[in-house]
Amino acid sequence: MRGARGATLTLLLVLLTGCRAFGGPGSTPAAPSTAPASAKASISASGAQAIPLSRPGTPYSAADLLDAMGESRRPGGVPDQLETEEIAAGIAAQAWTWDGEPWETISLGASCGPGACSLDLAGAPAGEQGTDLYSFTVDPASGEVQLEATDLHGHPSALQELLDAAARAAIGAERLEGMALVGSRWLPPPQTDRYWLAYRSGGEEGSPGLDVLLDASSGEVLEALETG
Repeated sequence: MRGARGATLTLLLVLLTGCRAFGGPGSTPAAPSTAPASAKASISASGAQAIPLSRPGTPYSAADLLDAMGESRRPGGVPDQLETEEIAAGIAAQAWTWDGEPWETISLGASCGPGACSLDLAGAPAGEQGTDLYSFTVDPASGEVQLEATDLHGHPSALQELLDAAARAAIGAERLEGMALVGSRWLPPPQTDRYWLAYRSGGEEGSPGLDVLLDASSGEVLEALETG
């Protein structure tokens, strides 16, 4: 299934350079079912480098996802008991994209145990940073769909450089000295415009480093967690 790409974002936010860092565990909460009416914007008089804001939305209908279930090429596909309008609607209400537009490619796969099923929804926008992944638990008897985890990398590739510069300005260049940014992921609403940035001293996953939660709308580092 393919969707048209949205127009280029025109709203820009100038990043503020703060120096706060808060410890504590990070988490990705389940998303609400309504999209923001419009993107936020704030322009500073400083003329600092700007960053595009996201415009998250849930572009898929229950019918769209029922079609995707039927066309699944994952091993085992999607069990018939999950191909209901109620379950598809529950997934669609929680499947956000960074700009509110459909992905270029979409994939659904699921497996069921005695009482519940696990379902993965993945999508990749055209020419973007990577793939978005949503993992759900589904109760086929009740039709309840619960979001368990997200791993969202489907944001513009050019955004990563701006996020890196903002994080280094906020947390202090010395704390990230010798570390490379190896990945970034966005968070769905209500944590709009927040990103986890992974820094590693060896430039690879698993190397000692720092995971940074950046609020792109304010330029603040909200959490900084040591790894390795």
